[in-house]
Amino acid sequence: FAPRAFTASAPTRSVLQSTVEDETSSAVPDRVAPDAKWVPDWEDRAGLSPDVFMESDMSKSDLSGMWECPLTRWDSDGIDVKKAQAQARRQPKCPLEVRAKPSDNEAGMAYFEKNRDRLRGDLLKYGAVWLRGFDLMKDVNGYREMHEALGLEPCLDPLHSSGLRKFASERDALYEEVNKPSLRGHYIGLHCESTAKRTAAYAAFVCFQRATEGGGRFLVADGAAILAEMDPAVLQKLYDREIRISVSNLDIPPAFPGPLKEGIKIAVDKAVAPKFDMDLEMIYESDGKPGRLQAVETAESPINRHPVTGLPVWFNNAHNHARKLRDRRPCGVPEVGMTEVFYADTMEPLSLEDCQEIKRASESCITALAMEPGDVLLVDNYRALHGRDVFQGDRYHAVSWFTWDDNEEWRGEERRIVEKNGMNKVINQMMDWLPKDFESDQS
Repeated sequence: FAPRAFTASAPTRSVLQSTVEDETSSAVPDRVAPDAKWVPDWEDRAGLSPDVFMESDMSKSDLSGMWECPLTRWDSDGIDVKKAQAQARRQPKCPLEVRAKPSDNEAGMAYFEKNRDRLRGDLLKYGAVWLRGFDLMKDVNGYREMHEALGLEPCLDPLHSSGLRKFASERDALYEEVNKPSLRGHYIGLHCESTAKRTAAYAAFVCFQRATEGGGRFLVADGAAILAEMDPAVLQKLYDREIRISVSNLDIPPAFPGPLKEGIKIAVDKAVAPKFDMDLEMIYESDGKPGRLQAVETAESPINRHPVTGLPVWFNNAHNHARKLRDRRPCGVPEVGMTEVFYADTMEPLSLEDCQEIKRASESCITALAMEPGDVLLVDNYRALHGRDVFQGDRYHAVSWFTWDDNEEWRGEERRIVEKNGMNKVINQMMDWLPKDFESDQS
């Protein structure tokens, strides 16, 4: 496919501003859908009905006791930024498209058994592999046969307890993607499925039903390509200063006395933060809003070496989490879930100029996939970043996360802890109550 312009939806006007910008200014940012460089055409392939594609084979083993998401593999010290960019420029374009031939579809699961080593090798080389036009993965059972034939070992989402995703088929270790009607108007920026603490090794995103009324393209970009594209001065600055990400907000009345606010901070830190299985620090007013208590991750490098290849890549979620970018594109996240990215050394939010360079470099590397029923995108989660465009109507995509299947030390011995499900279910119920097409500037 060739590069061409991509416009997801018409620009819309917003009354929401970043909390660190001058609220008295008359310059209110427009919400404009981001672009993508590569936009393959739709092929209008037919799928199955939901009652068929989600019917699990009860004769198969129950995978609900899957592995815990493995700990993040950090190797970010002593990176020469200029040499890293030169190395990144030599990498092949991501993703690799693998299109099914009639004989491949006739072979079914046997195709993946036969081509396991090649596909796993391509995943490591390219960062993502788009399996396009395969009939096997049009339902949950064929999808499971595919990833089992490839030898992938399912694990929990690193943010399992956050409620951002719920299980589509728990016994098949399959999560529903962000298909909620309340979030269909929300653009999901590029991110790795990771926190400073936990990162899935691989993912397999599957389309069972494309958006019925338009949009909903799945976004993927190579972390090596973004690293190569970024302005060297900005990249060096971010690498030297590192970043911290706030993941949630709790607005306390600013007039509350100091001891009461401190008591709330301690209570939240002890009772709520541990439920998210993240290393968080509760900090007041980091983004400049009076009374706001934010849960902030520990400092992390924006560049990391791939655990297997050693290739330095752009490995962070700034494109998705930076508030100045969210405020300028379609966003449907309630204020409690709005995020921000800070320079780790000063806890100041990233400047608008640095955010704009992150946006430019990232979006120049995006492929906006036309995923249709049966299509799967295999992702190396330490190499490629992913996201999702806004959509209209109903859409059903799903994903399984995978741990290290060939390294027991990296995988660890932890299995799923069922008690973590409470927070997941509560937050999912809350999100289901939101009206369709929820906008983030609503209360």
